[in-house]
Amino acid sequence: MSTTKYSPRLADKYKKEVVPALMKRFNYGTVMQCPKLQKICINRGVNGAVSDKKLVDVAIDELTNISGQKAIPTMSKKDISNFKLRKNMPIGARVTLRGTKMYEFLDRLIATSLPRVRDFKGINEKAFDGRGNYTLGVTEQIIFPEIDIDKVNKITGMDITFVTSAQTNEEAYELLKELGMPFKGAKKD
Repeated sequence: MSTTKYSPRLADKYKKEVVPALMKRFNYGTVMQCPKLQKICINRGVNGAVSDKKLVDVAIDELTNISGQKAIPTMSKKDISNFKLRKNMPIGARVTLRGTKMYEFLDRLIATSLPRVRDFKGINEKAFDGRGNYTLGVTEQIIFPEIDIDKVNKITGMDITFVTSAQTNEEAYELLKELGMPFKGAKKD
């Protein structure tokens, strides 16, 4: 019986292929200078959550199924009378993935979910924030195979943010491209 510890496919790819490629591309002095993916944050606002509390529960269940980790509700920060919104009312759901679950989610996103997007030609390479983080907007939750289309009563989107340790957009772009993110401008090898 072997006692080898499980390691996600993309975590191994990062160590064996991505780090050497980034070392060569940016002339880092040490492996520790290479940018790495720190976490993936999935955030979803729920339209109509003020009037129907069950919508937030549905969003939490869907995010939990998609990510493999329990999602939590996001609460409003202040009162807005025009929207009938009170402070600390649940208005969305979010989940933050790190480590093994993060790499597994990224693998599923690249391999199965993004190719299921209608008329998919690649993701926009201009959605970096200047500090090495990338945000991807998904318009339909049904691209994820974990979601049962028959049980969905409302199609909603979500934001997926990739937080990296990169200092510049260029470093973060190269890191995500090497991990397999299908950017529009990137050429297929």
